[in-house]
Amino acid sequence: MDRSVYIAMTGATQTMRAQAEVAHNLANANTTGFKAELSAFQSLPVQGDGLQTRINGVAQGIGFDATQGNQMATGNDLDIAVQGNGWIAVQTPDGAEGYTRAGNLRIDADGLLTDARGNAVMGGGGPITVPQASSVKIGGDGTISVVPLGQAPNTLTTTDRIKLVNPDSDQLQAGSDGLMHMKDGSQPEADANVRVVSGTLESSNVNPSDVLVKMISLSREYEMQVRSIKSADENAQSASKLLQVG
Repeated sequence: MDRSVYIAMTGATQTMRAQAEVAHNLANANTTGFKAELSAFQSLPVQGDGLQTRINGVAQGIGFDATQGNQMATGNDLDIAVQGNGWIAVQTPDGAEGYTRAGNLRIDADGLLTDARGNAVMGGGGPITVPQASSVKIGGDGTISVVPLGQAPNTLTTTDRIKLVNPDSDQLQAGSDGLMHMKDGSQPEADANVRVVSGTLESSNVNPSDVLVKMISLSREYEMQVRSIKSADENAQSASKLLQVG
């Protein structure tokens, strides 16, 4: 069979992989605190027998876009947005630490402070538990203050402080659970310089217009690869008929 079929088939497969990441970004255009995943076509050598000069164009993830999303005022005291660089530390179901910019926090029935996915928010000594209170406030440094039930509004009690970290972006990688994780599995220390503002959320940094343009471009590339496969097949059939006539 014509080798062009294999070349076009490889191109179509990798284009589909790139399209999947673009679709993932578009699907999260309205997800609070989402960071767009970045991918690019890279030249990788073909493993196995044959000349070492053979390469394939492979679509691979190259990290995420750390640009800050827009700030949206909500007026909810449990909504926080990280200002500038930094992340909110949460506990994953397996007990490890993950990091998020999604500050739409909740207090569950057991008083546990969680993110919107149900992951416990980490404090100075582990997951944060908020006692029953008439109001809960989160300060700029992540300090959680409550007004105990039955107390005057000016009676504030500090319960804990949200763990805010600021590792380098190249040390983080996106996980399938929607959180960022340290590549080496370590847990960065809390950074007192990271600030948050309450009553505000950070939107996704995905630009739907740019993503749609990229999606259309990849669709056209895929169609071109499929047409190449069909052309190679038609040429093979024509050649076979000529040989039969001969």
